[in-house]
Amino acid sequence: MLTVPGSVPFETLEEAFGSSSLGIIVVKDLSPQFVDLRRSLLSYASYLANLPQDELAKLEHEQSKWLVGWSCGKETLKDGHFDTLKGSFYVNCNPSFAETKIQAELADRYPGFPEYTALNVWPSESVLPGFEPAFRELCMLITETAALVARACDQYAEGRIKGYKPGYLEHVVTTSHVSKARLLHYFPQPYGSSSGDEDDWCATHVDHGCLTGLTSAMFVDEEKHPPVLSDGFAPLPELDGSPDPKAGLYIRSRSGETVKVGLPKDCLAFQTGEALETITKGKFKAVPHFVRAAGPGKGGRIARNTLALFTQPNLWEMVDEKRDFAAFAKEIVERNH
Repeated sequence: MLTVPGSVPFETLEEAFGSSSLGIIVVKDLSPQFVDLRRSLLSYASYLANLPQDELAKLEHEQSKWLVGWSCGKETLKDGHFDTLKGSFYVNCNPSFAETKIQAELADRYPGFPEYTALNVWPSESVLPGFEPAFRELCMLITETAALVARACDQYAEGRIKGYKPGYLEHVVTTSHVSKARLLHYFPQPYGSSSGDEDDWCATHVDHGCLTGLTSAMFVDEEKHPPVLSDGFAPLPELDGSPDPKAGLYIRSRSGETVKVGLPKDCLAFQTGEALETITKGKFKAVPHFVRAAGPGKGGRIARNTLALFTQPNLWEMVDEKRDFAAFAKEIVERNH
């Protein structure tokens, strides 16, 4: 576990990223604002997912293959069927993207790639008041923390990976214009609806960026506390945890073991993705993970909300001898959608 601010013992890095590791590091002692920001934004996930369908349709962006704005039922899972168990809201979380000419330059330089060059799509203030500022504020905090984690990862890699470019991961985190954040809402499952598969809520996969920041999940009883904006926004009451102890985030370790990850509400977790594995020629392994749903009779009307922030190289940066990140990302998008 990494403390912010503070140095990272070599043993901690070895435990997080070594050959027998889970490939994940947990960060504690975050900004005092973090707990409230997390609860607020993850509450918004329920409010967003329960908006009328005509409002959600306004937030869809088909041209980007739903890598911008809202989507549900557009992503394919391991057996080829569409994932209707979760709603997704993607945002380019870099302040430079919208507030400067960067977006227009990227769109001009990479025509036909709206997945990473299209402007964000936000619900209006009248529909979901305070959502955009809450989203941006939490993402800024996670990005600042990711830069500290990246610096520690660089120090580890420079001593362990031959030819590793000094400061590479911190460079990605602090200079990229195309990092993405994804707010996720796993819908409550009806009684007896579980498929029985381990990864029925979110199929086993690896992230395709470099370093992914994760909040702990918020579990909400949407039957007792309907997420409807009748009197304005208010954070939703949060359950202490999942009603089913087997439900949640699982990681397949370097040794092939499946391990359930319990993340405290006041902490962040960071794990490595496929782009970093490619860039380091397999020395940093991407982390296979999945989300398991509550079992039959245990789900009720319990929703699960979480946020993932994917730090990614700029589109023109090379990930191997032949592909820049734009080409690499295109391959991933075609595979998943």
